[in-house]
Amino acid sequence: MTNKYKNVVVCGGNKGIGLGITERFLHDGFNVVVGTIDKDYAQTIEKLKNDYPQQIISFLECDVSSVDSIKVFYKQAFELMGSIDISIQNAGVIRISKLEDVTEKDWDITLDVNTKGMFFCCKEAISYMKKAGNGGRLINTASGQARDGFIYTPHYAASKFGVIGLTQSLAKEVATNNITVNSICPGIIHTDMWDYNDRVWGQLMGDFKPGELMNSWVENIPMKRAGTVEEVAGLIAFLAGSDAGYITGQAINVDGGLIMS
Repeated sequence: MTNKYKNVVVCGGNKGIGLGITERFLHDGFNVVVGTIDKDYAQTIEKLKNDYPQQIISFLECDVSSVDSIKVFYKQAFELMGSIDISIQNAGVIRISKLEDVTEKDWDITLDVNTKGMFFCCKEAISYMKKAGNGGRLINTASGQARDGFIYTPHYAASKFGVIGLTQSLAKEVATNNITVNSICPGIIHTDMWDYNDRVWGQLMGDFKPGELMNSWVENIPMKRAGTVEEVAGLIAFLAGSDAGYITGQAINVDGGLIMS
């Protein structure tokens, strides 16, 4: 079935899972505008433009902890593409530390980016979709920690549980506008964060040698392997497509069976 939508916004689409999402939509023939605070993307965007010369590809500044920055970004994305049909909210931060070491600043930035920022991105995207009157798709990146909060990340877990709540609430409000709102809950995915998570969690949880902790977690996955960014991007592409037109308000795990609920 042909997707009637063609213009995609990806907040946090310049590396890791986000870059996988960007590349998947470009491969499928969409125009993509990426929001990022990372300035080091010159080589990435040059490669993408060489690979997909017929499509609109742009990386723009978007600090999702700032409502003003979000508003400017979505306005620029709309002006570049002429519409915003699909909006992927993927920007996020994680802080890993023991309870006594979590500061107010740690808590605030985590919730500001992962939950508040996501809400205001959704708000802006929905406003453009409503004005166009053609419906639309919103997909929010939550986490396996939106299902099962893990040790040493209470602020991250709280922020991701909040993603599911705001997804459900928004889905109910905009359903009659033919706008679907869903979230995904990635488990252990092999990205550029792998080594960081292994090192920091490993130090807090015991005497793990490099690579041991993450590998031990993978052993608890029924499929006995980590996921790939391509598999996460594939789920998002499905939710953005016509075949998912009757799916909304859902939080879908992509974790090899680690959490079955």
